[in-house]
Amino acid sequence: MAFFNFKNIQDLEHLYKINLINSCTGFKSANLIATISNKGISNVAVFSSVTHLGSNPPTLGFILRPTTVPRNTYKNIKESGVFTINHIYENIIEDAHHTSAKYPEEISEFDMTKLEEEFKGDFKAPFVKNSPVQMSMKFVEEIHITSNNVLMIVAQVQELYVKDELLENDGLINLSKGNVVTINGLDTYAVPKFKKKLAYQRPK
Repeated sequence: MAFFNFKNIQDLEHLYKINLINSCTGFKSANLIATISNKGISNVAVFSSVTHLGSNPPTLGFILRPTTVPRNTYKNIKESGVFTINHIYENIIEDAHHTSAKYPEEISEFDMTKLEEEFKGDFKAPFVKNSPVQMSMKFVEEIHITSNNVLMIVAQVQELYVKDELLENDGLINLSKGNVVTINGLDTYAVPKFKKKLAYQRPK
């Protein structure tokens, strides 16, 4: 079994270290976060750090790398206070991944890919059309994690759209039915399949 201690990891070649540490946590969520600037320019970018923080109120978080360079997603969220989270599914993997390219803020990634923006009701930020799970989000707070100089963005779910065939009777969103993908590391995508649902466990 391969072994790495802290010093080994620190001394690794840069790209090898990034791949190793980004994949050691296991499969991660694969989402497109869409925002809009005050000038009306949409932005969409792939994120693998969206995580559940709580159900009451419904709260999610995601990690932003240091803002020492321009981060259009962050700028737009701070300007508007809103954004959307859209699950990536199998048919859009390549276009979703391309949104990680660094375009200037005046260029929308929707224009550079086959991804389509979709506006719903009076919500300001766009959704990604045909995404099987879509959420409109309201910014709540940002937490600066000083040890690694990253930001956790905390937001509440305002609206949740789920394709009918994914929604089970008990409220579970069966992501396998929508071919929702997951990310392994930085740039490797997988399509997980439903295996088994187990009952709530109590001590034996």
